[in-house]
Amino acid sequence: MTSTFRFPRPLLCGLLVLGAAAPWLATSTAHAQAARASAPRSADYIVAIVNQELVTNGEMQLRLANVKREAAQSGSKLPDDEELRRQLLEAMIDERAQLSSARDSGLRIEESEIDRTVTNVAVQNRITLVELRERLRREGIDFTRFRTNLKEQLLLERVREREVRNRIKVSDSEVDALVSSRASGATPAEYNVAQVLIAVPDGASEADVDARRLVAEKALARARAGEDFARLVAELSAGPKDQDGAIGLRAADRLPDLFAEAVRDLRTGALVPQVLRSGAGFHVLKLIERRDGGMVVEQTRARHILLRAGPQLSQAAAVARLAEFKQQIEAGRAMFAQLARDNSEDGSAPQGGDLGWAAPGQFVPEFEEAMKALAPNQISAPLVSRFGVHLIQVLERRSVPVDRKQQREIARNVLREQKFEEAYADWSREVRARAYVEMREPPQ
Repeated sequence: MTSTFRFPRPLLCGLLVLGAAAPWLATSTAHAQAARASAPRSADYIVAIVNQELVTNGEMQLRLANVKREAAQSGSKLPDDEELRRQLLEAMIDERAQLSSARDSGLRIEESEIDRTVTNVAVQNRITLVELRERLRREGIDFTRFRTNLKEQLLLERVREREVRNRIKVSDSEVDALVSSRASGATPAEYNVAQVLIAVPDGASEADVDARRLVAEKALARARAGEDFARLVAELSAGPKDQDGAIGLRAADRLPDLFAEAVRDLRTGALVPQVLRSGAGFHVLKLIERRDGGMVVEQTRARHILLRAGPQLSQAAAVARLAEFKQQIEAGRAMFAQLARDNSEDGSAPQGGDLGWAAPGQFVPEFEEAMKALAPNQISAPLVSRFGVHLIQVLERRSVPVDRKQQREIARNVLREQKFEEAYADWSREVRARAYVEMREPPQ
């Protein structure tokens, strides 16, 4: 049975890192030049038509060279050339079908957005736009085609995110099941209750009990009318009067069942709407504070540097660049935060890559798994995710309780990420099935 080499989904085109900004580029450029030199010299031609999109032999040859180079650098095993070309052609047809779907859906990328992306390329390489054009020309990359590639990658990412996310459905029952499976880490709710206790002595007559009940009911009426509860405690209560009658925060299982049941659904500051009777007497209760129970989760504060792979920056090149950054940081020659500000393509770049405190399920699984394995202050090896290539550093961790609402949100995020790959595969197959595909000449 022939093995299948899995092509990663194309990601948003990242920075074009040039010349002195990245010494390893010389090797990458040499590889690219060698690939061009060894490619067939026949004129370019159309391999396939997908709706109105074209797959050309020239583009296939460039991608084939990139796949082989990256496999050699990573030690991945590839199928034979014929099978590899077949798989690559299938992947490119899928991509063209998705691109056609994006155009048909009315998605548009404004020229100003492409302008900003091109400017970012220049800024991150510390060169001007004029110098960027010249560098591209020397690398044999047409500037107009460069902009077109950026536009197509932006379109692809946008349509994938919109269409796939809309397909992911997470039911309340699935959320409930996941929350229940994690209930062993839950903490009980806590309540701080203040009381006016109208004591009833043992053996009190029925008339005495009724009289004391009336006192309690009048106290409740005064509290409902807005009278200060602490004043009522001082005036009437037979219970403790320090802290204005409050017993302090206690878990629900450390409160009398009568109290816990009465305050369970109250908001902070509310009165229990009726007088309660216990063996000690009559109670007028007010909920001073509540802390809803919840699951205790470990939150992580991390930072990262993100480079997005694309036509002008291969995944292997991004990995090599981030590996170099890691060496610089660990040797004390560079600071993580400054490298993130200067190079990261994530919105966290201005904050030095700081992602803030994150609960489980907030990041994609591959990122979260790598982050979880790191000790505080440790830096990961370059990590590939669906968004690009990351360098991650964990800054600190803490355990915090989360309420029921937060538990459900965390569970929903986890389930969404678990379903993403399957939803993407289903959508990709459907887009391909709807597409008109005409095969022309086979690739060389």
